[in-house]
Formats: sequence, structure tokens, C-alpha cells
Amino acid sequence: MQEKLPTYGGQAVIEGVMMRGSQSLAIAMRAPNHEIIVHTEPLSAIYRSRILKIPFLRGLIALWDALGLGMRALTLSANVQSGEEEKLEGPALYLTLGVSLALGVAIFFLAPALVGQLGEHFLGMNAWWSNLAEGGIRLALLIAYIWLIGRVPEIRRVFAYHGAEHKTINAFEAGAELTPQSVARFPLEHTRCGTAFLLTLVLLSVVLFSLLGPLPVFWRLASRVLLLPVLAGLAYEYIRWTAAHVQSPLVRWMIRPNLALQRLTTREPSLEMLEVSIAAFNAMRSKETQLSV
Repeated sequence: MQEKLPTYGGQAVIEGVMMRGSQSLAIAMRAPNHEIIVHTEPLSAIYRSRILKIPFLRGLIALWDALGLGMRALTLSANVQSGEEEKLEGPALYLTLGVSLALGVAIFFLAPALVGQLGEHFLGMNAWWSNLAEGGIRLALLIAYIWLIGRVPEIRRVFAYHGAEHKTINAFEAGAELTPQSVARFPLEHTRCGTAFLLTLVLLSVVLFSLLGPLPVFWRLASRVLLLPVLAGLAYEYIRWTAAHVQSPLVRWMIRPNLALQRLTTREPSLEMLEVSIAAFNAMRSKETQLSV
């Protein structure tokens, strides 16, 4: 019986990649002088707690903590490029995270809900059609946002590092040698990608909100906020389940939209970018081994 591989994840940062295991993370960044700078640190004990074995709840906790880690990693990588030592942690980190989430909820959840409500009042749409229109607007906003930011040169480089992160993890899971030339052969897409999570969350919102039927405007808007943790938990479990059953033809068919959307958030990385991603992965694995002793 083949030994089950550890589940690793990560994200792109400015001129670099963060790789995360179960006990540690590593961030590798290409400095302006072209040197690769690597930062490692142990993860919070929450990643090894029993609470992360509770379905649905584990998704919310892991997501919130991962957002905090991602924000810190982006700040660290920006510091490397600017040469400054600005820190984002504690209250400042969570305030920034809270404001960012609030803006995201307002743009991608409350605004489409308001448009759907207006459709009911002024166009005579029934609740089912207005909820469907709301979901369509939400999906269109998500795709348009990703497409638009992907046209910014600096973001295109971040998306290339995102592709490097996926290729590195795909290569590891395939048992391939972790060299830039070897890793370059692997796909840009990965089943556990955060882009897949976002698309799944939006599609599930169409189903869940449609089941609520007609609501007054206050409760329509409130439900979009109050049910967001439910949607996040469902999306997390769906991504986790599909990643564990990806060999099934049915599952491969189910995740095709998720993989397709990743074409907007990834770009083909250069060999130098792959070198950075591999450095992050190897540093994370090394730190995991140290902490396991």
C-alpha cells in the first residue's frame, strides 16, 4: 500500500513563494540583488489541534489563520523589495485583515444582493430569478476582478510565482526530482488552490441563497453576511473531498471549472521563479523535519 503523502499548500508573494506544512512555513524571495532570501518559522499550534479534525469548523479556523499568515508573508516580501523593516502583526494585522474582508464582502456579496433585490422590485422578478441573477453578477464580478488585476505587470509576476508554487507541489506529489527543469514539466493547476475555493464558494452561494426564497432587503443583506461562514465551511470540505478523490472520473469532471479558472490566476513561471519556489519548499520540509525530532 502506497504511503500517503503529506498535504502541503502555499501562496505566491511579491517576487517569491510561501510554502506551508503542518508545523512550519517557509518564504523564499528573490531580492533586488537576485539573491534568494529564505525565512522560516513554526506554525501556530492550532494546525495540530483536534479542532482541525472537526468538519466545517476546521475550514473556518484554518482559513482565518491562513489569511493572517498570507498577509504577513506579503508584508515580509514587500519589505525585502523595498529594504524597509515595516511589520504587520498583532492588532494592525487583524485590523488590516478585517477591513479587507469587509470590503470583499461588500463588493462581492452585498452589492449583488442589492442588485437582485432591486430586480424584484423594479423588474418584477420572482425570488428564484433574482437570486439566480445575484449569483450570476457575483460570479461575473469575481472573474472580471481576477482578469483585470491580472493585466497589471506586477500582478502578472505574482501569478507566475503562483504557477511556480503549483508546479512545485505537483512535482513533489508525483515523486519527481525537484529541479527547475523537472518541475517546469508539471501542470499550472492544482486541486487545492485558493482560486478553486473562491469559485466553489460563489457557486454554492447561488444554491444556498436561492433556497431562502423572498426576503425583505434587510434580511437579504444580513443573510449574505451571516451565512458566509457556512458557505466557507462547505467550500472547504468540498475542496478537501475532491482533492482526496481526484482519481475518480466523476470528480475530475466536477473540478473542471475550478481548474479552468486557475488559468486566470497562474502564469508560466521562469526557471528562476521555479528555483525560488523549490527553495521555499525545501526549506519548509527541512524545518518540518527539525520540528518532528
